[in-house]
Amino acid sequence: MNAGTGPRHLSAALSELISLRGVARVGESAELEAVWRALAGESIAGNTRVLGVKRGVLQVGVSNAPLLSELASFHRESLLRKLQQQHAALRIRDLKFRLKGDMAR
Repeated sequence: MNAGTGPRHLSAALSELISLRGVARVGESAELEAVWRALAGESIAGNTRVLGVKRGVLQVGVSNAPLLSELASFHRESLLRKLQQQHAALRIRDLKFRLKGDMAR
């Protein structure tokens, strides 16, 4: 936020802050979910949920520990590479998986 530009509308300041923090807008969450579903495939997507993007890191909730371990150990790099190649405009720099046992699809 530039101190030399004078007063600003609160909405403009909040929009800039949200953008700088990397918080996805509501409309983007459905788009991210669709991108993830296409990228990960139905079997993985059925047991995961996009939680959002924070500072360029796509946060993905995983329903169970064995799948979380498999994704983090064996699939993270290839999923990230495909995501960056096929959806470069999203500017995702990393993937993070989190156990979310309370996920109800």
